[in-house]
Amino acid sequence: MTRRASLPGADELFRNNAPALSAVREVISEPTVAPTPAAPVTSSAPKSKKGVRSIPRRRVTQADKSPSGRERHDEKITVYLSPDELFDLDQARLMLRGDLGLAVDRGRIVRESIAVIIADLESKGEQSILARRLRGL
Repeated sequence: MTRRASLPGADELFRNNAPALSAVREVISEPTVAPTPAAPVTSSAPKSKKGVRSIPRRRVTQADKSPSGRERHDEKITVYLSPDELFDLDQARLMLRGDLGLAVDRGRIVRESIAVIIADLESKGEQSILARRLRGL
């Protein structure tokens, strides 16, 4: 009887979880429609502010606004928090668990918070809490 621990193989540890970039390359490499001559730009159109996107963004439908909840997430970002912010997040998690009986993890709280903030931004725009707080920085 050996005393060695059974560990997963390298294939399991280093498997690729990201979607293949070949799908993205295929979309980009599709032939485009020949450009038509553009109409001259009139000077009466207001110039866009710096940082404002020139391409219209995809509008999120009401069904898309709900947070994802408990499911496997393939996309990931890293967010750095101060010790106080992390403490507040953990306190919120413990309050939800102790006072309200909701056993949720920190990721779920963050996803729900993002959904609420984005819905507020979409409905109130300049007067949203996110816009007002970011202007105050």
